[in-house]
Amino acid sequence: MRTEEPLEARLRAVEDRLAIYNLLATHPLSADTGERSLIDRIYTEDFTFDRGANLDGARGRDKMVALVERDAHRAAIAGGLAHFGNLPLVEIDGDTATATSYLALITPDVGGETRELPNHGSSKGFRIHRVLANRWSLERDANGWRIASRTVLPMDGQGPALAMLREVGQSLGA
Repeated sequence: MRTEEPLEARLRAVEDRLAIYNLLATHPLSADTGERSLIDRIYTEDFTFDRGANLDGARGRDKMVALVERDAHRAAIAGGLAHFGNLPLVEIDGDTATATSYLALITPDVGGETRELPNHGSSKGFRIHRVLANRWSLERDANGWRIASRTVLPMDGQGPALAMLREVGQSLGA
């Protein structure tokens, strides 16, 4: 954003960025609750979800709903699954945008040693199950910003996730 741009354009860019931040912040809520109303609100109807070569994804919002309504995902939710994301890097181009972020899948450590934290009770703690790199494609329609596609790949120090992140860095001139 350049300061020589008109105030209206700068304000629109700030509003778009905040709307995208809020949109992407809704994703963990939709995944950790499986609520269809959240999924319907944040994804385009033809949304594509790519989880890499080893996990199935989804093509279409209804398939995304089916993915989070599966018994296996419901079991993960019941086990305390928490999607924990970071503030994304957002690139806006008119009515489209891309965002890059990380996501940690955190679960209660049922085998952990119980520990007391003063003034916060006791817990066996949590464990990070996986850390993932995300690349989001977003579109603005009459109802605002929605997620059109998402690629999520495991951070394993090599392979597709690292290639995806390097591509983002190169596009930024890094």
